[in-house]
Amino acid sequence: MRIIVQKFGGTSVATPEARQYVVKHVRRAISEGFSPVLVVSAMGRKGDPYATDTLIGLARSVLETVNPQELDLIQSCGEIIAAVVMAQSLAAAGLSARAFTGGQAGIVTDASFTNARIIEVRPDAVKACLEKGVVAIVAGFQGVTRDGEITTLGRGGSDTTAAALGVALNAEYIDIFTDVGGVMTADPRLAPDAQILGDMTYSEICEMAHMGAKVVHPRAVEISMEGQIPLRVRSTFDDSTGTLISESRPRPTAAGKEILSDRVVTGIAHVADVSLFKIESAHDVNSSGLALNVFQALAQAGVSVDLIHVSPDQISFIIQTSSHDRALEILRKIVPEITASKGYAKVSAVGAGMRGVPGVMARVVQALSQAHIPIYQTTDSHTNISCLVAEKDLQRAVWALHDEFGLNKRQ
Repeated sequence: MRIIVQKFGGTSVATPEARQYVVKHVRRAISEGFSPVLVVSAMGRKGDPYATDTLIGLARSVLETVNPQELDLIQSCGEIIAAVVMAQSLAAAGLSARAFTGGQAGIVTDASFTNARIIEVRPDAVKACLEKGVVAIVAGFQGVTRDGEITTLGRGGSDTTAAALGVALNAEYIDIFTDVGGVMTADPRLAPDAQILGDMTYSEICEMAHMGAKVVHPRAVEISMEGQIPLRVRSTFDDSTGTLISESRPRPTAAGKEILSDRVVTGIAHVADVSLFKIESAHDVNSSGLALNVFQALAQAGVSVDLIHVSPDQISFIIQTSSHDRALEILRKIVPEITASKGYAKVSAVGAGMRGVPGVMARVVQALSQAHIPIYQTTDSHTNISCLVAEKDLQRAVWALHDEFGLNKRQ
């Protein structure tokens, strides 16, 4: 049995017209010899009747504080509704289908309500469904503990569901259908000449996701990578092939074609609206325990830090501006002198091909310097170089790096 997992986001299942595109993709998969497993998100976005945020708002309209277990109960409803409606849509089109909750599909999680982790997948019921020639439709974003408590998987949870099922079922592909045509070289709202990437490696899409791109959640990519199941990011609303994500990019051999595996930078990602924190110290921040105290306090408060730089006399890092005031209040109990300023953004050049290649940082610095964009902090890994810039310079920074690495050309 050739299995394909097809995940459809909220906009893909929100209206009868959109759902007909889903039916079309399911029909095509069946005609190609696949047994489809659909994973669906809640229908629509905030304000739509069955969107998850709308359901949460309903609970909080009675009392602002909702018990995490009960919050997961109501959060799980949107995907269940979408699964049932999608099953009806397929049935109306003459296709046999059955809807499953995450728990019924065998998604077993820990008990971290609202942000559970998948610890096991028992897909026997889904397999039995497919063996009868019935399309399985699974409510994404949710699972069940070994004690039978319903849980949700946090941001990107439907992507994670699709990846976990794809690996457990040994699918040939995991297709992530969305409202864009694939992974792009940059956010087209900032770089109008951004191109759809035909292919990427798992490490590149993970870096793009961690650096701010929102097409696929990194947890889903990591699960797919572990199982070596190729991911495809595609548009629900057309027949384009989208972006293929696998262990390594193909190496075309036709004369005159670019060797894609040697592409130094694949895309430009960004994170807007961040704050820069700096803590100066007359004593070594490591031996005095200051660095440990700072990062432990922030971790306990649930504040995520990035672009971390620690030297004997200084600690600096960035956080989302939404956490600025809370972080400042916490840290003032530990250190009296803190410089904290808003109005920054992180821009990152990402590419598996930069590993071991000299001069990539020089090109990043040169591109930003020629655009008269100051760099306030940097960090790098084998597959990305990130720079902190002023938020007002973000679009120009994306443009400069996008042009420097030739990403405005068809990939």
